[in-house]
Amino acid sequence: MSAAYVVSDCWTMTRRELAHWARQPVQVLVGLVFPVMMLLMFGYLVGGGRTVDGAYVDYLVPGMLTLTMVFGLEGTMAAVTRDLDKGVIDRFRSLPMADGAVLVGRAAADMLQSAVGLLVMAGVGRAIGWRAEGGLGAALGALGLLLLLRFAMLWIGIFLALVAGRAELVQAVQILVWPVGFLSNAFASPDSMPGWLGTVVEWNPMSATATAVRELFGNPGGEPGHVTAAVVWPVVLLVLFFPLAVRKFGRLGK
Repeated sequence: MSAAYVVSDCWTMTRRELAHWARQPVQVLVGLVFPVMMLLMFGYLVGGGRTVDGAYVDYLVPGMLTLTMVFGLEGTMAAVTRDLDKGVIDRFRSLPMADGAVLVGRAAADMLQSAVGLLVMAGVGRAIGWRAEGGLGAALGALGLLLLLRFAMLWIGIFLALVAGRAELVQAVQILVWPVGFLSNAFASPDSMPGWLGTVVEWNPMSATATAVRELFGNPGGEPGHVTAAVVWPVVLLVLFFPLAVRKFGRLGK
C-alpha cells in the first residue's frame, strides 16, 4: 500500500473522530470546562502556594496545563473501548485499509482536541492574572512539550483500552490516573512535602514537564535543565507503548 493511501486512510479515520464532536457537543464541552473548573477551584478555593515564590497563579497555571494533558486519557480510553464493544474496529479491520489507521485517526483527533484545550486553559489563565514572561519562542516550546506529553499519554491510553476491551474495566483503570496526576508538582512544590514524597513527585514524568514549562514560561517553580527530561520521558513512554498498542491492535480477534 502506497504512502498516499496510508495517509488517506488515516485522514478518513481522523475525520470520523472529528465528526463525533458535532454529534456530541456536550461531551466536548465538558472536556474543555472540567480543567477550567479545576484551575479556578485550586486557584481561588484550595491553592495555598506553599514555598512558592511569587504569585501562586503563575505557578498553578503551568501545572494545570500539564495536568490537563494527563487527565484527557480517560476520553481516549472510553472512545476506543466503545468501538471495541460495538464491533466497529472489527469492521474496519476487515476493510482494505492501512493497518493502524484507526489508531492514528484516534490519536490525531485527540491531539487536535488537546491543542484546543490548551488554548482555552491559557486564555482562562491569562484572564485570572497568569502571564508568560519567557517570550513567544519559549512559550511555543512550552506548548510543544505539553503536546508531546499528551501524545505519549494517549498511546498509553490506547494500549490500556485495547487490553481492557470493555468499558467496565476502563473505569477501574481510570482511577489510577488521578493519583499519577496529583502525585506531581502541579499544585505544590516538592519542597513543601515530606522528603520521601517529594522524591516520588520529582521522579514523576509529569513533574519534569511542569517544571520545564514553568521555566520556559518564566514562571515560579521553573528550573534550568528540565527541558531535556521533559523530552526524554515522553519519548521513552512512546517507544514503549506505541509498539505495544500497534501489536495489540494487530492481534485483536486472534
